[in-house]
Amino acid sequence: MSSPKHEFPSLGHETLVDMFENSVKLYGNRPCLGYRRIQNGEAQPFEFMTYYEVSQVISAVGSAFHGLGLRPRDRIGVIGSNSPQWMMAMQAMNRMNLVCVPLYDTLGETAVNFIINHAETKLVVSSGVKLPTVAKALLKSKSVVTSGVVYWGTAPEETIQLLESEGFTVLSWEQLVVRGSECRVEPESRPQPEDLCTIMYTSGTTGDPKGVMISHRAVLSTIAGLVAYLEQLGEKMDCNDVFLSFLPLAHIFDRVAEELMLSLGGSIGYYQGDVKKLVDDIAALRPTLFAGVPRVFERIYNGVMEKVHKGSFFTQMAFNWAFGRKQYYMKEGWRHNQASTISDLLVFDKIKQRLGGRVRVIVCGGAPLSPAIEEFLKIAMCAPVVQGYGLTETCAGSFISDPFKFEHTGTVGAPLGHTELRLEAVPEMGYSPADASAPAGEICIRGPGVFTSYYKNEEMSKECFDSDGFFHTGDVGILTADGAIKIVDRKKNIFKLSHGEYIAVEKVENVFKHCAAVDQIWVYGNSMESMLVAVVVPSEGHALKWAADSNIPQTDFKEVCSLVAFNKYILDQLRITGKAAKLLGFEEVKAVHLEAEQFSIENDLMTPKFSLKRVQLFKRYNKEIDKMYDMLKQSVPKASK
Repeated sequence: MSSPKHEFPSLGHETLVDMFENSVKLYGNRPCLGYRRIQNGEAQPFEFMTYYEVSQVISAVGSAFHGLGLRPRDRIGVIGSNSPQWMMAMQAMNRMNLVCVPLYDTLGETAVNFIINHAETKLVVSSGVKLPTVAKALLKSKSVVTSGVVYWGTAPEETIQLLESEGFTVLSWEQLVVRGSECRVEPESRPQPEDLCTIMYTSGTTGDPKGVMISHRAVLSTIAGLVAYLEQLGEKMDCNDVFLSFLPLAHIFDRVAEELMLSLGGSIGYYQGDVKKLVDDIAALRPTLFAGVPRVFERIYNGVMEKVHKGSFFTQMAFNWAFGRKQYYMKEGWRHNQASTISDLLVFDKIKQRLGGRVRVIVCGGAPLSPAIEEFLKIAMCAPVVQGYGLTETCAGSFISDPFKFEHTGTVGAPLGHTELRLEAVPEMGYSPADASAPAGEICIRGPGVFTSYYKNEEMSKECFDSDGFFHTGDVGILTADGAIKIVDRKKNIFKLSHGEYIAVEKVENVFKHCAAVDQIWVYGNSMESMLVAVVVPSEGHALKWAADSNIPQTDFKEVCSLVAFNKYILDQLRITGKAAKLLGFEEVKAVHLEAEQFSIENDLMTPKFSLKRVQLFKRYNKEIDKMYDMLKQSVPKASK
């Protein structure tokens, strides 16, 4: 099914350069980009540069880029934690019609080297902390990086000397700004709507990263869709709004959010670069727009619930009463700020302070959020909570739920105004858009927010677009009665067991994520085996409580994970969760290996979008998988002769 072509929302600008210049004219003296100085090891209050001051630095940096020999449509790589320098470098690239090639801060040397060479980045802008990683890649890319290296912050002197000895021009951020200020130049050619503003590499779960080519038009169209959505909700944002930047600016989700704030004349405050200090940064900035990924909100939920469970009987009773009362009225259609003012006063206003106390909108994206946690946020955070959906290829913002429709919980809402949707049947998985009771299929997207193609990969580009121009996402969704989309499956993450049953592994994993004893889970199976097994990272708090309740002296989480009795307990909990969700017998996990170490970006078991890297997980736990299957085969009773 598809919707007809229609007029798309517009901001009235043709490029991101036009948009930012307009904001400078309208909001020149208002705060734009903020950061916290560190003095004697302590972070100071946020300091902000105005829109006019930022524009002057952007002009200087753009001029310096030109002086280093960069010309329209050349590529520049950027790596480092979010910072004003990153944003200003990117805006300078927009101004000079250069293409920004972000590098994930957590990508290793191999991936950095691949992207630098694949995108042919002539210059690399890096944080000083990341310069050693960059240096290793640059030594293998001398013929590509011909304009040198720029770093912000403090960099190791030995790394600077090494690069200079190898013939690279190395400039600090301050030196770059001075160079450009002394010799300002106008752009040779202003970008056009279809010119690229970025080639954004997605890490993917297998193989080399893919370069997603995104135009000025695509980002602007997505921002226009978001602005129209906020206005329709009655939550129009303006120059008084504040955004905390901590999600990777190398990812399209955060970039679009920050460009949205710049279009409105709002302020962006950058975190210190350490997630452990995020709570302190939130308290110092007190943002009005908060965007996060499920892992962030899961930690908030777990922190609150742990405190409740450790509280007195009265504390637990008060929380449960307040939660149940507000939940009831929100399901009846009352808005978050009207459903139960007494619940807010007694309980939830305190929880709201965890995000600074003045958040107007909370957005979750990047991956599906558990319905239970989404419902908790809607009730406890005293602000509209929305879940969005989109890919790097669609500029992240293709669908967003309606925060004032409680029935949208667990969905990603309806398509935004710049998005056309089509559901395509997936017969091998039993999904059909012709199903009158639950139309479903692969989510296909068309519209001005969709990417151009994959850089230097024409074959893959042709594979993902159909003849009507729809991009095939690979995600499977169901269309609900009120027009929202619920993501239920992944077309590609499907395999067959030896008896012929198909397993939609993400669906199974999402069920087991509801198990309170489980923090993370990776489910595995293949066509040579008849059963599923899993690697589980248990909830540490749950594990230690189980040990205490079982009178087991071990208090070390890793030791508890090694206990046979605890392994059986986790397997039993998964079985209970699976039965409650009505999983079929072959969808149940029959054996588990318990792991104390979290799956993370750092250990290369998750992508920067917090998706499981299934190939890497298999490589790491191959021996444990073989042991589980050997054990299962030994436990199967042999037929009597």
